[in-house]
Amino acid sequence: MAGDAEVQVSHLLDEHGLGAFQIKLILWSTLIAYIDGYDIGAIAFAAPHLIHDWHIAPKSLGLVLTASNFGVLFGSQIFGWIGDRYGRKTSLILCNILFGVFTYWAAYSTNLTELFWLRSIAGLGIGGVIPNVVAINAESAPRNLRATLAIIATGMVPIGGALAGFAAAAFIPHYGWPILFEIGGVVPIVFAIIAIFGMPESIKYMTLHESHRGKMERLIAAIRPDYQVPPNARFVIEDEKQFPSSNPRYLFHNGLHVITPLTWLIFILNLMGYFFLISWTPTLLVAAAKASQTVAALTGAGLQVGGTVGALVLCWWLQRQRFFAIAILFLIAIPVVGAIGYAGLSSTTALVIVAFLAGAVVLGIQSGINVVGAMIYPTSLRANGSGWQLGLGRFGAIIGPLAGTLLVGAFPIQHLYLFAAIPFALGAVVTFIIYVLNNARLKAHPELIQGQ
Repeated sequence: MAGDAEVQVSHLLDEHGLGAFQIKLILWSTLIAYIDGYDIGAIAFAAPHLIHDWHIAPKSLGLVLTASNFGVLFGSQIFGWIGDRYGRKTSLILCNILFGVFTYWAAYSTNLTELFWLRSIAGLGIGGVIPNVVAINAESAPRNLRATLAIIATGMVPIGGALAGFAAAAFIPHYGWPILFEIGGVVPIVFAIIAIFGMPESIKYMTLHESHRGKMERLIAAIRPDYQVPPNARFVIEDEKQFPSSNPRYLFHNGLHVITPLTWLIFILNLMGYFFLISWTPTLLVAAAKASQTVAALTGAGLQVGGTVGALVLCWWLQRQRFFAIAILFLIAIPVVGAIGYAGLSSTTALVIVAFLAGAVVLGIQSGINVVGAMIYPTSLRANGSGWQLGLGRFGAIIGPLAGTLLVGAFPIQHLYLFAAIPFALGAVVTFIIYVLNNARLKAHPELIQGQ
């Protein structure tokens, strides 16, 4: 009977390969990532100017530098759940409107308390971007490109952070630091309005929700004109074992009871080191290494550009080796990050090169764990699972900049970056444990291998 027919969506995607739909989606995701990265990074480049304009000590910036992470702590989980329940596209539009409004408002703050609360609320929206970008790309790609396309999308976030650095160098001398937040507020709101009409939804999300049947049929007709969907056929994701809901308790099923909390820990460790680097590097270079504010801004931008290059260069390796590759990158990050302080005291060229390499490794790690961590969950739980990883990982993003407030001034700059390398050493150990446990899990549950 026609009513018993099934359309196997994963098989259809594998047969179709990379096409116009995926390219359109990656272009939309790239734009989202630029905006998200810009709004994350803007505060670090505004910080040296806040010290000057508001006559405050560098240590007093600790809470403001990490404020958006307090919002991300909850926003990743909230908008991850919204993404699983109401759609990745809906969640991304809401995220951009929320952080756009409050980022623009931050341009008119007059003290650290106001700026802290505005950045914290903006962080709720910022936090929802990555879980949904990962899900929408991984769920719309053929099997051999699921991780690769998602890594490419999330790997664009550092470029957005670099754009904040370039904007700081170009515009702040003429318009003051508020221009960074005005740009960061207007752009996501405009994007959200356009996305309502032009952005596609995740194929596999639509597969699980009958209300999207018409869109699914039109999409299949577009990507496979030779394929006729049988009347009343069921759309299925045949290579994933779905859970009945996006309840977080399912994050601990199917052998994930140890792996899930360990993925939270590697997010915490990497974000601790990463946010120390992007939050404090511009300020430390000006205050401790006596660099100019332009050099400090360009060095911070170098960190971000290196992150995107690292993600793009490493994406195929991460697709194939996953947790093992991430463990190796953690090991490489230890000496690279530790060298930044020494480079800062030598020459501008050495500083920019080392910062670029550190960004490539550290943000390469982040792009990898953003995606590889999410790939252990099925479509029904992917954005929520990724949201919990990023949300709880924000404890590290909060601790990193706050640790800087305790260490800055107490140690020379070269020692500060040696301390910053410690989380990466711990991350290497934890990630290797996950690699071993996940291999054992897949051997015990071979039915899960295809879905990953």
